[in-house]
Order: sequence, then C-alpha cells, then structure tokens
Amino acid sequence: MVTELGPATDPRPALAVWKFASCDGCQLTLLDCEDELLGLTERVRIDHFVEMTPVEGADGKRARLEGRGPYDLSLVEGSITTAEDAERIQGIRCASRYLVTIGACATAGGIQALRDFADVDEFLAAVYAHPEYIATLETSTPISAHVPVDFELRGCPIDRRQLLEVITAFLAGRKPQVPSHSVCFECKRRGTTCITVAHGTPCLGPVTQAGCGAICPAYGRGCYGCFGPMRRPNLRSMVAQLRHDGMSEQDIQRVFRTFNATSPEYASVPDLAVEERHSPRARRETHPERPA
Repeated sequence: MVTELGPATDPRPALAVWKFASCDGCQLTLLDCEDELLGLTERVRIDHFVEMTPVEGADGKRARLEGRGPYDLSLVEGSITTAEDAERIQGIRCASRYLVTIGACATAGGIQALRDFADVDEFLAAVYAHPEYIATLETSTPISAHVPVDFELRGCPIDRRQLLEVITAFLAGRKPQVPSHSVCFECKRRGTTCITVAHGTPCLGPVTQAGCGAICPAYGRGCYGCFGPMRRPNLRSMVAQLRHDGMSEQDIQRVFRTFNATSPEYASVPDLAVEERHSPRARRETHPERPA
C-alpha cells in the first residue's frame, strides 16, 4: 500500500501526514478509507506517513519514507506538548503549501490539555517513577497556537468522509464543504427522537458541530461533544438546560472539557454555570412556589 517516493518529475501533488501528541486515531481514519485509498494514491504522492510505513528487517526498525518536501498538503494530528514539538511544527509549516490540522488534539489540545487546569508536576510525580527524566511543557496547545493553519477538521476521531472532502477540496483548489451546524440537524435528518425532550438525558448536541452522524443520540446516549463547538454556540442556553437536566456545576465543566478542553468557545462555561445557579429559573426549580 505504501506509495514509493516518486521521481522529481512526478506531477502528482505531494501529501504528508504528521503526528504529534495523540493516539494516532485520526491518522488511522485515513487508512480506513479502504475503498477510496487506492484511487487517492493515484492522484497524490504520499511522501511522508509513518503510520502506514511497514516495519522491515530483523532489527524491527521501520522502513523510512521521508519525503523531500516541499509538500502540497500536510495533514497534522496531535497537540504541541514538548519544546521539540514546538520547533518541529515550524519546519513542517515552512515545507507545506497548505497545512490542515485533523482531530481534537490538533485543533483544541485534546484530552492531554486537561493538564492546563492543574499542576503538571503533580501529574508527572503521580504517573512516572522518575519524573526528572520527562521533558514536557506545562500546557498542551493546538497547532494553530504555533503556526498559521489553513483549515481545521474537528472530531475525536475525525470523520473519514469529511477527511476525503478536505483532501479533495485542497487538490481542486476550492474551500472544503464541511458543515458548521449542530448535531441536532443530524438527529432530525435520521429521524432520531430528541433524547433530551423525550427522556431528559443531558446532551451536548445543540452546541456541538455535526460530522459524526449523531451516533450517540441514535443509540439513546447524550452527545458528549467530541466534534467540538459548532459555529456561534448558544452556551448560556445549553448550560441552563444541562442544569435543568440535573447536572451540577462541576459536572458541566467536566463534560465540556473532555475532548476539547481549551476551545476558546468553551472558555465562558464555568462563569455561565455559576450565573445559572442564581437565575430565576434555577430558583423556581430549587424552591417551587406552593399552590395556594
């Protein structure tokens, strides 16, 4: 499946896939494009993609598939968590005509950005026997915090149909057609009964960007926001609804921080949760008026 490095005269655009701090799930999404992958490799020359590079030799070392650059399109997975990462992404940006970040880690810091709300030294002492050997930054930041990014594809993991659309769009020189509306639209399209209205189940669907196909609500679970914030989410209304559905202030902060911990759109959630405690609606639900 590996596409060998082509000659210098190869007219196909050069594609590179890069990994930073992450679980590799978004890179695997590209490999999961089984029916489309052969056709894709006929149109692009994959110059760098460690995840799909086979292991060769008795020593177990990977065969090297290092492109020469420059690259027409670079897909970047993962967040910046070390000083080495911060330096490496600068070189990738310089070598790439277009740079697209894929997944919650690359676009919002990922689960590892939970360190941003605590003391990273305490985490190191709790996890590692010799934390003095660990060199890491105190924060986990998205790629856009370090270099200009041409497009951000959200999801944990990303959706393969959206990934193919992004690659195709950049190869064709047009803007990717990726929806920015909420998961609620997808629920309505597939005829799923709203689990919040019908059962009072807490659900982040109203403020989460579509792309997953509304899988969780379709199986009776509330959306937990793995595709990140939709465009202009109504967080005040969402927080009020979550409180109404029984979530505490602490639970609300946790559910918004799960996958997209440092999304700027979610920064106001803690304050909104406190304000909601003192709202007229909350007071009525806590101290309902007695019938005359």
